Amino acid sequence: MGMMKEFKEFAMKGNVIDLAVGVVIGGAFGAIVSAVVDNILMPVVGIITGGINFDALSVKVGDAELKYGMAISAFVKFIAIALFLFLVIKAINSAKKKEEAAPAAPAPTPEDITLLREIRDALKK
Repeated sequence: MGMMKEFKEFAMKGNVIDLAVGVVIGGAFGAIVSAVVDNILMPVVGIITGGINFDALSVKVGDAELKYGMAISAFVKFIAIALFLFLVIKAINSAKKKEEAAPAAPAPTPEDITLLREIRDALKK
């Protein structure tokens, strides 16, 4: 029974829940990027390169077929995911900087300092 309690404590820690949410969102984000790369980016790259379908590029070596075009597509997907993540993180960081840069209201002057200033000003007169 002690092991179940320990597992429950482990599973309910905030980091584990955050990680699970991150994995689910990451999977969905990967699907979106894959759709953009496969259906928008790669056809444009194919048009630019003269109609080459990168997924179909392969070399036959003996009985084996090396599909290097799929590796090129995977590399382009990786670069696209990295770029999109960079842009998202950059936007989040700039939003945080704007929050931090907002000037805080000046702290009220302590009463003893105010009294000392009044005394100083009275003595000057």
